[in-house]
Amino acid sequence: MIDLILRGGTVHDGLGSAAETADVAISGGRVVAVGPGLSGARRELDVAGLIVAPGFVDAHAHSDLVPLMDEPQPFKLLQGVTTEINGNCGYSYAPDASRLEELTGVCVPDWTFAGYLSAVAVAGPSNHVATLVGHSTLRGAVAGFAPDLAEGDLDRMCELAADAFEAGACGLSSGLIYPPGSYAGTGELVALARVAHRYGVPYTTHLRDEGAAVGEALDEAVEIARRARVRLQVSHCKVAGRPNHGRASLLLDRLRAARAAGVDVRGDQYPYLAGSTVLAALLPPSALAGGRLREVLASPAERLRLRSVAEAGGTGSGLWRDAVPAGILVTSHADASFTGRALADIAGDRDPWEVACDLVAADPAAQMVIEMMAEEDVTEIMADPLIAIGSDNGPPTGLEHPRTWGCFPRFLGGYVRERGVVGWAEAVRKMTSATADQFGLRGRGWLGAGAYADVCVFDPATVGHAGTYTAPSARPTGIVHVLLEGRVVVESGEFTGGRHGRVLHP
Repeated sequence: MIDLILRGGTVHDGLGSAAETADVAISGGRVVAVGPGLSGARRELDVAGLIVAPGFVDAHAHSDLVPLMDEPQPFKLLQGVTTEINGNCGYSYAPDASRLEELTGVCVPDWTFAGYLSAVAVAGPSNHVATLVGHSTLRGAVAGFAPDLAEGDLDRMCELAADAFEAGACGLSSGLIYPPGSYAGTGELVALARVAHRYGVPYTTHLRDEGAAVGEALDEAVEIARRARVRLQVSHCKVAGRPNHGRASLLLDRLRAARAAGVDVRGDQYPYLAGSTVLAALLPPSALAGGRLREVLASPAERLRLRSVAEAGGTGSGLWRDAVPAGILVTSHADASFTGRALADIAGDRDPWEVACDLVAADPAAQMVIEMMAEEDVTEIMADPLIAIGSDNGPPTGLEHPRTWGCFPRFLGGYVRERGVVGWAEAVRKMTSATADQFGLRGRGWLGAGAYADVCVFDPATVGHAGTYTAPSARPTGIVHVLLEGRVVVESGEFTGGRHGRVLHP
């Protein structure tokens, strides 16, 4: 007896194939058949007129601590996401992430990577999760915020990386605009990526520059992947900063050239014109060297020096030149009176640079949403088959970026249905197999006999998200049913409760 049949939907296999009207039969947590006229199930769901797709795989998430929250958190399931890749941008919460507390604002136990994964498994994630080990976390565990490594430090970092891969880390991530990762040279990253190569897992990177020097930053990432012989995932592909708008082809041309030269490189993207990160990212990373941020910002001479670097632009200058004060929205701060206000509004008649320094000095972990991209670049990057979808979400609390609650429905509604940037089959592939294959998630990201029954059923006529930067947490529309290994966890748009996700290993 079959457990469940999804009856009469428009089935997309996640591989980019043409859709077919078919039934999907599920038993024992797996898809057992796809085709017309299937019968003999304990239960059926009528999905005629709806798209039946593999559950979406979020290539770039920051939900590392979400499974440890007191209540189940269905914010990704309600978007159709069944699996998240965490530990991005160089920051994982193990091993020993406690030395990065000032910048992250989060106090965590002195976990080993195995201990962290065990804690998540015991708590029970609401959706499946796989986790990268972060380069900044490895560096912080060994050398804190010191710009230079001592003798033996890199060897110790490689040992910790190997321990993480043995425990089940699905790859190595870097965030090369953020200290302490930004202090690393190319050779350090190659050494760690070679450890990843031994385990057959990819290297993902938030490039050293996503603006004026994005080409050079991509060249470095490709060099690391080539020398280490690893798959390369370029995180949240963009061309940031008004002076750089219109240069999407530069980024895409380099990705294509790297593949033609034999490097297995892909990327991911979120469908928005603004990003979100720590407010301290406006400053040059050198401001945080040695863990002396507050001391540095207390010095007028240091503020002037940092401003000179920031206004010059280029690698190592921070994000100050990539935005304008009116396009910088403070989304969290120790002083709640600043939350939800643009930097221009907070500054008033004062110097915005000085006000930004004051805000960071008062709360180094303060967060912002920052407008940096142009629509024509976003759509050009999105249309390329090398680019998957990754939300870059934060935790589902407070004034987070709307991508936390609505990235995937926004892509489907705004860019697929309304603008036709890509068709439905390609859109589904970008959200499923394109990422599952990159991270070695066997049996996921496609829909066919033998696949895990992680499934999203959505209405192409209504799918979307109305969240904004100032009101981000609106419920998505059009996500009808979601299954985790055959269990219905969203039914008729409502979360059915429980923690039924698993910790996935490559």
